[in-house]
Amino acid sequence: MVDAQALQALGAAIAEAADALVGDNVVEEVFVERGAELVLRARRDRIVPLMEMLRDDPRFAFEQVMDICGMDWPERAERFEVVYNLLSLALNQRVRVLVSTDEATPVPSLINVWPAATWYEREAWDMYGIVFDGQPDLRRLLTDYGFEGHPLRKDFPLTGHVQVRYDETRKQVVNEPVVLTQDFRSFDFLSPWEGMTTLPGDEKVHQVRTERGQIEGPQS
Repeated sequence: MVDAQALQALGAAIAEAADALVGDNVVEEVFVERGAELVLRARRDRIVPLMEMLRDDPRFAFEQVMDICGMDWPERAERFEVVYNLLSLALNQRVRVLVSTDEATPVPSLINVWPAATWYEREAWDMYGIVFDGQPDLRRLLTDYGFEGHPLRKDFPLTGHVQVRYDETRKQVVNEPVVLTQDFRSFDFLSPWEGMTTLPGDEKVHQVRTERGQIEGPQS
């Protein structure tokens, strides 16, 4: 079981080491989520030296970047958070590092810290439009060539902008603007047996059973 106090102590040690080596108050906040996950909020412009320290300092030894992804908070001035999940196999510990940015301000790339960051940074660019400064291969990864917009932004339409279909006349797959044959609907995903307590026409049955004192449903 993960000790929240031990995680908090690890976070404090990282912040102290970062101030001594990197300076500039690079770690802005340290907290533990759900009692089991250490999270650091860091300055965007100092993320590269911080990550190098986390990788190289034997007290931390975060040799691997397991994931880099994005989060979108449209109501914030800096709407995007870049999330770095690091793993230390040697010390069996994990840490999550967060930096924030907006649509125009690039985040320094970690390509020279972990070459595997290329794949994750390309995915974050494709899905959110987060720009990584120094990334030499910033191309779309999951969407098609010529795709417009970034599909994981919360203001991106759920229907998308383009639909794909096979045209029998042209004998080929065509891309065309989305045409909805009916209004877009939101579903509550409830089972009809859970969402509907009384079927039409059952009102009299329930009333008769209530008058007779009969209890409906399985009895223990």
